[in-house]
Amino acid sequence: MSFRIQPAAPARPNRCQLFGPASNTKLFAKMATSAADVINIDLEDSVAPSDKDSARANAIEAINTVDWGNKYLSVRINGLDTPYWYRDVVDLLEQCGDRLDQIMIPKVGCAEDVYAVDALVTAIERAKGRSKQISFEVIIESAAGIAHVEAIAAASPRLQAMSLGAADFAASMGMQTTGIGGTQENYYMLREGAKYWSDPWHWAQTAIVAACRTHGILPVDGPFGDFSDDDGFIAQAKRSATLGMVGKWAIHPKQIALANQVFTPSEEAVNEAREILAAMEDAKAKGEGATVYKGRLVDIASIKQAEVVVAQAELIAKN
Repeated sequence: MSFRIQPAAPARPNRCQLFGPASNTKLFAKMATSAADVINIDLEDSVAPSDKDSARANAIEAINTVDWGNKYLSVRINGLDTPYWYRDVVDLLEQCGDRLDQIMIPKVGCAEDVYAVDALVTAIERAKGRSKQISFEVIIESAAGIAHVEAIAAASPRLQAMSLGAADFAASMGMQTTGIGGTQENYYMLREGAKYWSDPWHWAQTAIVAACRTHGILPVDGPFGDFSDDDGFIAQAKRSATLGMVGKWAIHPKQIALANQVFTPSEEAVNEAREILAAMEDAKAKGEGATVYKGRLVDIASIKQAEVVVAQAELIAKN
């Protein structure tokens, strides 16, 4: 292993990130009492250009007045290629109290995008004497973003999470699909006349997970557009969890329970992980570096895998 130790990601639940447009104030109370770990108030894609100013004001009022409980509270600002983003940042940091936890930066294409927001946020925090440092989440949703994902992950100590935005990513890549995540009808292998569908998002997710784990950032799967397809959502979420992602977006309230179900380790998985750790402790006491558990070899690497499962369960239980 490299002598540069892989840093730990932030120790907070991030199983489900619930999105809601800031232009619809009726949603705020419902979002606050939902089972989502993270709340994303949206100023970007779900808000019409004519509503940007009023949506920003709505978000500020809601942050300051709604009881958000123990939710991790985030606001998705507008993209850096728009005339809205700087005012989003200035007004949020100057007018919101310490209840605001995070700013989500969309369509990040290079490390300099993160640097630009970081510089503005830092200046405002210093000028206003803010006691709480704002964290960042970035969304990878372009060819440039995935090409520069490693540099982006290292761009700021504020960065805590990174998501894949499938729709804009697909458009930027020129992918022939209008689907947002999930299986794509024409992305299949053919053998002996039978079709086998594979995952067109796999490589991008893997690149994001690797960059995030290298720099101690939470990797998160983005939206699943067809909220009438629970099975499809669960299938994609399970693939994401297997790859190392910690959670998934919910663009509809019904997706919250599905995300929490997938990204919460089952009681069976936790019990097995604890048994593996116990078996390895017995092996170590005997001076052995490996042992057999239920017919399969377990060793030091197995300890690390089991510790991930147990740590996830304990973190969720504390929340």
